[in-house]
Amino acid sequence: MTQQPETLSEKSYRLLEEMIVTLELPPGSSFSETDLSAKLDIGRTPIREALQKLTTQKLVSTLPRRGMIVTEVNIVEHLALLETRRVLDRLIAGNAARRATAAQRLTLLELADAIGKSVQGQDLSEFMQLDRQGDRILEAAARNDFAVRASVPLHAHCRRFWYLYQENGDLSESAELHAGVLRAVASLGEQRAGEASDLLHDYLERFSRSVLDL
Repeated sequence: MTQQPETLSEKSYRLLEEMIVTLELPPGSSFSETDLSAKLDIGRTPIREALQKLTTQKLVSTLPRRGMIVTEVNIVEHLALLETRRVLDRLIAGNAARRATAAQRLTLLELADAIGKSVQGQDLSEFMQLDRQGDRILEAAARNDFAVRASVPLHAHCRRFWYLYQENGDLSESAELHAGVLRAVASLGEQRAGEASDLLHDYLERFSRSVLDL
């Protein structure tokens, strides 16, 4: 099936989400639609549509008469986010293990190997790109649009959290656990995929609590 071309609204969202996640727009930074339109060379209407979506996802919020601001990381909200993401990720992994095509399973195994290699040089950017590719394959294979729509913004918040506190994490352990999910979905069945997802989330919670000193 031919992939539809990216709309300006979708491009705006993709670029702005990446700027927020990678801290090019750090928490607490303020901006206007005009600023972003000039920076990205995209009209204000697609920018506005992207910001509306990011506002719904709690990555940005409105400052009355002052523009927009990137949200801060909130301790209580982040732990609640992880609690929610655990359930959704387990559902997506289990569904993907049952429903993935042969081509998707092969791609997942290839990505799992690539993720392992990416962290040998502690390349966070490459790891994040490969991880997102893996997520997209899992989401497509799961064939549950409701779960995917709910989980995508949670993953964005978690990626931003990692960029903020990467010095507190263990990239190699994280990569091994992410790759483990992909391998379990590809070849080990629904139960093992769910177990691998839970192991990853056990680590994410430990990492988050260590950062937040709980």
